[in-house]
Amino acid sequence: MRTRIVADLLRHRASTAPDDPFVKCGGDWLSNMELHTRSGRVASGLRRLGLGKGDRVAFLLPNREEMLELFFACALTGVIQVPLNVHLKGEFLRYQLADSGARVAVVDSAGLHALRGVADGTGVDTVVVVDACPAGTATVPYGSLRTAPDDGARPDLDPRDLLSILYTSGTTGPSKGCMLSNGYYTASPPVFHEHGWIADEDRVFTSLQLFHGGAHAVLMQALTVPGGSVCFEPAFSASTFMARAREESATLLWTLPPMAMALLSRPDTGAGPGGGFRLAIVPGLGLAAREEFERRFDARVGTQIYGQTECLGVAFSSLHGPDRPGTLGRPAPHLEVRLVDDADEPVAVGEVGEIVVRPRIAHAMYSGYWRRPEATVKAWSNLWHHTGDLARADEDGYLTFVDRKKDSLRRRGENVSSFELETAIAGHPKVARAAVCAVPSPLGEDDIKACIVASPGPPPTAEELFEFFRDHLPYFAVPRFVELRESLPVTAATDRVQKHVLRAEGVTAGTWDLDGMGLTVPRTARR
Repeated sequence: MRTRIVADLLRHRASTAPDDPFVKCGGDWLSNMELHTRSGRVASGLRRLGLGKGDRVAFLLPNREEMLELFFACALTGVIQVPLNVHLKGEFLRYQLADSGARVAVVDSAGLHALRGVADGTGVDTVVVVDACPAGTATVPYGSLRTAPDDGARPDLDPRDLLSILYTSGTTGPSKGCMLSNGYYTASPPVFHEHGWIADEDRVFTSLQLFHGGAHAVLMQALTVPGGSVCFEPAFSASTFMARAREESATLLWTLPPMAMALLSRPDTGAGPGGGFRLAIVPGLGLAAREEFERRFDARVGTQIYGQTECLGVAFSSLHGPDRPGTLGRPAPHLEVRLVDDADEPVAVGEVGEIVVRPRIAHAMYSGYWRRPEATVKAWSNLWHHTGDLARADEDGYLTFVDRKKDSLRRRGENVSSFELETAIAGHPKVARAAVCAVPSPLGEDDIKACIVASPGPPPTAEELFEFFRDHLPYFAVPRFVELRESLPVTAATDRVQKHVLRAEGVTAGTWDLDGMGLTVPRTARR
């Protein structure tokens, strides 16, 4: 069945294969019909809270069954979901709640704790709690949504209607909400299917978090292929990941480079997994690590796939033919891709240019940035979406990533806005100014270095800064390296920090390594 409406896809599966298992997330496997029935009830519960087509509901939840029910409940009602990173706190969290205009927030107990002190003035007037509601709080138990009788009301939807607003990191301003339509969610799965990234009857095993677009893409691929199913682990564990994948009879693994490196860091017993995995997808994994992963776990590894929240599957290598190691693959058929210079003129083969994209089919890309028409127009200069990434193309059209044009960071599988991080660090009373930049990480992404100019008076100690970072920043945004400086290198005319100078300096003799000092935040920390 080919449709551009997400709710129709689940409805079709429920009617044609009601008992087939479809998803699992911390509990038991849910069949197509079980998930469809539960989502219908939750949809009615959302309507009883006063939510209708076009309204926003924010989620502050880790991987659990409720996230799947809510995803499809929103698809049924036309309510726009706003999944928020569970590690957000303070101003990071307040900004996204306020900007989205969500009236209802669905949280667990840790999320409820994070909301305290930041929800006032954001527009959130109803908080739904999936765990036990604390005594004396004006909250709504999630069970009242899940047990609501399905009233059967279904609005008219078309591919233009939004399903999600996902926030992506900003570099010269606050994070922007990507508006993602039903058409966006349904455009790329057939392309991935055609080129072997998912196959009929595949069972996907992943620990990607459902507040991220990557997990949504995996969910949609499993939904759209005959017999597809997916198991979302509540959290990643290097010690149990492969064993759990075998327990669930997975045929396809989907993970990230830091996770793959963590798996490879474990002792090699030489026994092999015996898992029968058809494929392991690890976008961007280096060639040496890819070869070692294939040897250790006896699974083909797909690494050559590139995209953004704004546009999925910009480039990849077809898994039905030979690949080109070290590249991003070739432009996808549902998108038109070009490399351009600063004047938006195409560059010659072999020259470096910015990757720009536009759709070949309707609604194949994001619908713009929420409440930011000026940012949308800027990103779509000359009617091409500008990715901010630099690459070069060879004679056969394969793209090779060169660098980020902007100053965004990526750490532990998360995008980090340098602008927001610098603003948060500058909130420390002993910090006059801060600039952050990426330094190479042994896990294959970035580590973060914070260069700090102290306020007059005694400078902050490493311990003081770490305590502030721990209490005010998501764990993945806590800098590993800190350097106290007299001044920052700036452009005289604009006073803009010259990040390229800081990147070139890297880790110096005067740089504190907080990890090396034992000052670390666990990956699971949310409070």
